[in-house]
Amino acid sequence: MVGEGRQRIDKWLFFSRAVKSRSLAARVVVAGRVRINRDKAAQASDLIKAGDVLTITLEGRILVWKVLGPGTRRGPAEEARLLYEDMSPPPAAKGEAVSDAIPALRDAGSGRPTKRERRQTDRLLGED
Repeated sequence: MVGEGRQRIDKWLFFSRAVKSRSLAARVVVAGRVRINRDKAAQASDLIKAGDVLTITLEGRILVWKVLGPGTRRGPAEEARLLYEDMSPPPAAKGEAVSDAIPALRDAGSGRPTKRERRQTDRLLGED
């Protein structure tokens, strides 16, 4: 049935304390918010093993965890941290601009047309 050292993704997410309940873990997986080694997890019954890399999207955060082993129970947080290695990038500070972002440049007055300009456009197109 279940391979040696393998575990269902929903159980593992629950044991690792990524989510609060197993049913919530199943919903997260089915919604497509979990990737196992860059492939979307299709079902809550998908199996993971030690060495797999999970990418989990939760509440605007992206977690990248390397699975170190299967869990046996939902224990304290210290026990849950032994199930994974956190490889997530550090979060950007609030208010800090992304360095790769190109600032939006626009000529003055080139935004949305005014009501007068809109009427002129309608007359030009014959949509009076």
